Amino acid sequence: MKPTILIVDDEKNTREGLKWSLESGDYEILLAANGREAYDLFQKHPVDLVLTDLKMPDMDGLELLKKLKADDPQVAVIMLTAHGTIENAVEAMNLGAMHYQTKPVDLKELKIKVAQALEGRRLAIENEQLKSQLSERYAFHNIIGRSPVMERIFQIVRQVAPTRATVLIQGESGTGKELIANAIHLNSPRARRPFVAINCGALAPTLLESELFGYEKGAFTNALKTKPGRFEVADGGTIFLDEISETSPEFQVKLLRVLQDQTFERVGGVAPIKVDVRVLAATNRDLKARVAEGKFREDLFYRLNVVTVELPPLRDRRDDIPLLVESFKREFAQANNRPELNISTKAMQLLQDFDWPGNVRQLRNVIEGLVVMNSGREVAPRDLPPEISRAQPAKGAVHLRLGMTMADAERELIKATLAEHDGNRAQTARILGIGRKTLYRKMEEYGLS
Repeated sequence: MKPTILIVDDEKNTREGLKWSLESGDYEILLAANGREAYDLFQKHPVDLVLTDLKMPDMDGLELLKKLKADDPQVAVIMLTAHGTIENAVEAMNLGAMHYQTKPVDLKELKIKVAQALEGRRLAIENEQLKSQLSERYAFHNIIGRSPVMERIFQIVRQVAPTRATVLIQGESGTGKELIANAIHLNSPRARRPFVAINCGALAPTLLESELFGYEKGAFTNALKTKPGRFEVADGGTIFLDEISETSPEFQVKLLRVLQDQTFERVGGVAPIKVDVRVLAATNRDLKARVAEGKFREDLFYRLNVVTVELPPLRDRRDDIPLLVESFKREFAQANNRPELNISTKAMQLLQDFDWPGNVRQLRNVIEGLVVMNSGREVAPRDLPPEISRAQPAKGAVHLRLGMTMADAERELIKATLAEHDGNRAQTARILGIGRKTLYRKMEEYGLS
């Protein structure tokens, strides 16, 4: 659909001349001789950009601007002004005009400003849509996603949360495993009780044991008083054991007992302590492989692996990147008292093409840096970190051209996904979020069989 431009000027030659110069830009052009006529047209027709003279009889450009912005805050406005009214043009900018252009109009410069204004409006509308999506549909306890794989994860979380089942969360570093664990807890009957998280890989085996199970006074040097462990603190609630794959065999034996009968002894103690704790565990390693290597107990693996949640890396859910970017830039703008940034189309494409080895955590840090360091209101490719701005398009990226039909776009997406997964139809159907029969039918329809 063509963008619509409304040109407002009380001089007929100016109106007609501007229309003639912009018609080659593939725009829908409307003309009005004064502010009142322009406002009537604006109420009857969808308008993307208004080019209006500042000085007009009956209703001047400033009054028109106020009325337009009251009706549609996202409408783009460029003010046309003579040199003697620059102060009024600055006032118009403060009221929401995107640019002003002095008369006589430099048509080449005007075309650039028109393109910039329309792009600014598109970004503003897109940001509003993303905000609406985030608040209404695609945010689940701070977990952002609209891709089919994330929808399935949300479904698993909703289904498993009300139960007592132990859950094993697997995924690369930075994919949000603790967020998933917290969502399970908050959607469970234990939500009002403690959620206790501990990184098992960050502590030495003896320290991990005393942290989780507590210790009695005199159990070791400097144990000057009895200290309850994390399992006691989490009684009635949930404990989250991150990097469970890094624990020692001795610790794994004690953890197995807790999972079996909910009892343990403090370090240096003999009296069994009984608790009611739900255990959630996470790892960025292949736990089955660790079992095969003899580095993780098989019986403990099966105790933990009652329900498994597999978190995908960010490169496998690139459709979620715009939503994540919107959420992060809003968060950091508020935290740092900064204006919200717009991300240009080219910059967003680079963000979606990048492979993100650090996953969501890395993306979050990049957006925080952009919000803090960017002095303008729009992020261009040159503003991105060098490793992103200079990166080659990611493997598996699909580039769709403007003007292609939905059927052609769907064909390219199916073709690229099949190629990415060596023709594996079951995996392709799962990633695309469709049934196998649907995939087979579409492959035959598009000549991909």
